Amino acid sequence: MKAGGALVLAADAGAAARRAVREARASLGAPSPSFAVLFASAHFSGSAPALVAAVAEETGGVPLIGCLAEAVAGGAREVESGPAVSLWLAADIGPVETFAMEFVRTASGGAFGGYRFLPESAHTAGVHLMVCDPFTFPAGDLLTHLNEHVPGAVVMGGMASGGLRSGQSLLFLDDQVVTHGAVGAHLPQARIHPLVAQGCRPVGDPYTVTGADGNLVIELGGRPPLARLREMAAALPVREQELLARGAHLGIVIDEYRAEPGQGDFLVRGIAGADPESGTIAVGGEIEVGQTVQFHVRDARSADEDLRRILVREAAALGGRPVAGALLFTCTGRGTRMFAEPDHDTGLLAQTLGQIPVAGFFCDGELGPVGGQNFLHTFTASIALFPETGGVG
Repeated sequence: MKAGGALVLAADAGAAARRAVREARASLGAPSPSFAVLFASAHFSGSAPALVAAVAEETGGVPLIGCLAEAVAGGAREVESGPAVSLWLAADIGPVETFAMEFVRTASGGAFGGYRFLPESAHTAGVHLMVCDPFTFPAGDLLTHLNEHVPGAVVMGGMASGGLRSGQSLLFLDDQVVTHGAVGAHLPQARIHPLVAQGCRPVGDPYTVTGADGNLVIELGGRPPLARLREMAAALPVREQELLARGAHLGIVIDEYRAEPGQGDFLVRGIAGADPESGTIAVGGEIEVGQTVQFHVRDARSADEDLRRILVREAAALGGRPVAGALLFTCTGRGTRMFAEPDHDTGLLAQTLGQIPVAGFFCDGELGPVGGQNFLHTFTASIALFPETGGVG
């Protein structure tokens, strides 16, 4: 496959669309595009329909998904203020099916409609790219359902960040703007390398969960988790005590057979609350008795090390094979809110893998697989990497 991209800093929808398509086509080269991904800053909230329609017209109506976002990324840049449009075009990627989904509340909870995910046997090692409205679409519930009932399905994407309340999220589907649910694209023959950098590092010792109920951790190694956390904090250096005070996290070991799990070997979940009397803690996800967990801290250094480690490992695995392009779904809590310098995630991508076409946006939650299971994350950088030699098949 081939990809091309363009980042345009312009406020006029029509002019931005024409220039973005022109520059992305030039980056793509001779092949005709067969898929488009479009992200635009919130400055286009009043002109999003015109922007999407113009891009669709200029590209000849190729399948397209995207959204309005708090900030967008393109190439090696992350634009966190000012109007910006990031367009990514792909060619020779195989068939593309775009779709819209919605969540309907029912007496028994709710149901997802609009698109049916097929089991692995019905397609190859493709990917579903999704952009979801955080107010009307419980993406985490969908991913849990897929992990249980559609094994092998890979979902990557993010929660739109362009609106402050329900009805303000603007999602792009082909030549239309959607204000609720989710939009997506199934690329059944596209080969991708999914990368998820969670931006945390483990501290203290690992523990076995000896008591749990849903998302409540009742005992770690036979003792209340809050007691374990306090004991561990007292033994840590001052710097790490300060990081824990800003917000502790709990990492769940992905591979229980790994002898000494380290950074990147955990599914990280935030600690949502604690009961001082019982010592129970609540985390952002289900916990089961017998799982191995370890407390984590998150800061700029941890996030930098995690992404750098993943990209260096990926570069080694590629062995010099070219990369066509990448889609970046990074958290609104990253960027200059986390790092001292701008363009951190895109800059590391360019530094490690070269000046490849990249498009992305800052998300209110990121979708990506860890340990072969799909999850909704926070504070992560989820990257869909497309090897040039893996376009189809």
